[in-house]
Amino acid sequence: MKKFQRRDFIKTASVAAVAASACGLVSCNKKEETKTVAINTNKKYEWKMVTSWPPKFPILGEYAQKIADWIDQMSGGRLKIQVYGGGELVPALEVFDAVSFGVSEMGHSAPYYWAGKAPANQFFSTIPFGMNPRQMNAWLFFGGGLEIWRELYADFNLYPFPSGNTGGQMGGWFNKEISSINDLKGLKIRMPGLGGKVITKAGATSVLSPGGESYTNLERGVIDALEWIGPYHDYLMGFYKISQYYYYPGWHETSSNLELVVNRDAYMELPEDLKAIIDTAAKASNPLIQSAFDAKNTEYYYKLKDEENVEFRQYPEDVLQRLNKLTSDVVNDIVQKDPMSKKAFDSYTKFRKRIDSWFEISETEYV
Repeated sequence: MKKFQRRDFIKTASVAAVAASACGLVSCNKKEETKTVAINTNKKYEWKMVTSWPPKFPILGEYAQKIADWIDQMSGGRLKIQVYGGGELVPALEVFDAVSFGVSEMGHSAPYYWAGKAPANQFFSTIPFGMNPRQMNAWLFFGGGLEIWRELYADFNLYPFPSGNTGGQMGGWFNKEISSINDLKGLKIRMPGLGGKVITKAGATSVLSPGGESYTNLERGVIDALEWIGPYHDYLMGFYKISQYYYYPGWHETSSNLELVVNRDAYMELPEDLKAIIDTAAKASNPLIQSAFDAKNTEYYYKLKDEENVEFRQYPEDVLQRLNKLTSDVVNDIVQKDPMSKKAFDSYTKFRKRIDSWFEISETEYV
């Protein structure tokens, strides 16, 4: 009898620990803190996670797998998730639909890939010349951004979690010097999201393709230029072998928020402790992914510059000013036509004005 009671206590304590951990990471009101939830610790779930990244892709694919492993460990094996790289179960750019329709219960990707589903999606990845990663996280978690994002995704039977940020990116690889805005005209450039719409307005053509196809597309002339992420992944992809100039700054992605997206029906069927575990795993991945990008991009910046003699070029100031103006035109056009885009952008803009003022005296002047 004592042995049985001890085992039962351990199960109860484990569930309580998970719930307590979750309340430490998300806001819990008094009702939630005292709510008693009946949990069937014998029921097991087997889910699939599809991603937009090549299988086992550094950082992105690796952390998709880590998230699955953490959930398995924290749930004591009650929720197991099989991770699939882009193309293994569904194509890389079909994650949204696969999770929405229940082909897969979970996905790891980036919201701006789904602008064709709803224009407002892209505002939850990044806005050109917008907030930095820390500011973006502050808006999502404490400025109302996540609530609007979840309201938007509910229409697609999806439940999103912020799950990493690539940080500020590079401006792209070119075999042509960009001396004026006119030099972008006629170029086919791999660039997703709002940045892609901006360069289209500048006279280029935005091409949306999975990162895994970018090297071949550039080498064969399917595209004339591309942006991917930053020094680490760009080095691994070998872009420096087939491109002459590496431009900065990444005006189009000053921050690039990633998502862990879950089928809403499947999520709502889970017991409360497993919901809390998913939430905790997503939050744990958020700073770690960004930190990994910062560390690796620093290391590989020097590899490209010192070992491969890559020519880093800064966009001319007048080109950046013109792209900034075109960004305002593109965003204004979207928000005037789409109420959810307006709701997201109004919230984003209001929060940014306030946090920019704080960052100006707390950090910008120091830098």
